[in-house]
Amino acid sequence: MNTTNHLEAWLVQEEDVRAVLDRGPGPGVAKPHQVAGLSGLQTMQALLQGELPYASIAKTLDFLIVEVEPGRAVFQGTPGATHLNPMGGIHGGWYATLLDSALGCAVHTLLPAGRGYTTAELSVNIVKAINPAKTSRVRAIGTVIHCGKQLATAEARLVGPDGTLYAHATTTCLVFELAPR
Repeated sequence: MNTTNHLEAWLVQEEDVRAVLDRGPGPGVAKPHQVAGLSGLQTMQALLQGELPYASIAKTLDFLIVEVEPGRAVFQGTPGATHLNPMGGIHGGWYATLLDSALGCAVHTLLPAGRGYTTAELSVNIVKAINPAKTSRVRAIGTVIHCGKQLATAEARLVGPDGTLYAHATTTCLVFELAPR
C-alpha cells in the first residue's frame, strides 16, 4: 500500500471513529458507575464505541483514539497551526501528549477492573520535525512492554502515513487499586 493509500485508509477510519464518537456523550469524564466492573480493555472499547466520554484534551489538540486491543492503543492526530511553537514548528508538547495518550491507553487495556494507572515517567525523543503542509496526519502507536501489579512500561512511535518516524517514547506507569466510590 503506498503513502496515498495509507493516508486515505487513515482518513476513512478517522471519519468512521468521529461519527461514532459524535453520537456518544462527547468529551468529558466517565462517571464511576459507568466503568464499575469494566476491565481497562472494556473501558477503552466502550469509549471507542461512543458509550463513554472521550478525553477533552483530544478535542483541544485535535487527535483521537482510533484502535485498541490488548496491550496496544493507536491515536491519530492532525498537526496544525494551533499546535505551532513561536518558531513555527509543531510544539514538542503536542508530540508528547499524543505519545503519552497512546502509551497510557495501551497500559490501560491490560488492567483488570478496579485497577488504575498514572504516568510516572515519560521520555520523548523527537527525531524529525512535522511539516503540517506535507503531513496532514500522524499516528502514535503504543505497545505495552510489561504490565505488573505495581508498574507497567510501554513504548510508542509517532509515524506518518509513509512510515516516517517523527518521534518515539517510553513510559513507566504506576499501577494501583482504585478507591471505591
